Amino acid sequence: MTDTAASVDVGYTASFTVQVTDKMVHQFADLSGDRNPIHLDDEYASKTRFGRRIAHGMIVGALISRALVDGIGGGGIYLGQSLKFVNPVFIDDTVVITIKITGIRKEKGIATVETNATKLNGDVVVKGEAVIMMSRPA
Repeated sequence: MTDTAASVDVGYTASFTVQVTDKMVHQFADLSGDRNPIHLDDEYASKTRFGRRIAHGMIVGALISRALVDGIGGGGIYLGQSLKFVNPVFIDDTVVITIKITGIRKEKGIATVETNATKLNGDVVVKGEAVIMMSRPA
């Protein structure tokens, strides 16, 4: 756990970059049971509006969870998350996950966090907002 939680306040921003790989997609399919052919079958996916396989949207959701821990600190608890899937993430796309604290109830240690993911070319793939209980009051 980092000591970042002790220094965060409204406006605090953190980000990290990760490549979404074929291995991640298969591992997520195994974990979740979501075996939609749009994620796993090249031939099927080639005939869809996307023209190729796309990653599960919730992989990006999981990466947002990671960004909260890496950016704000471990030991906190997710209380809620909204996600809007704006554009697909293709296999081997690199995404930048950015979190920004937009509000804190200091007496409770509850934070509202803007959660966004973009591709390296700037295309937004996921927009959302999380509410978290920080590991210690801000």
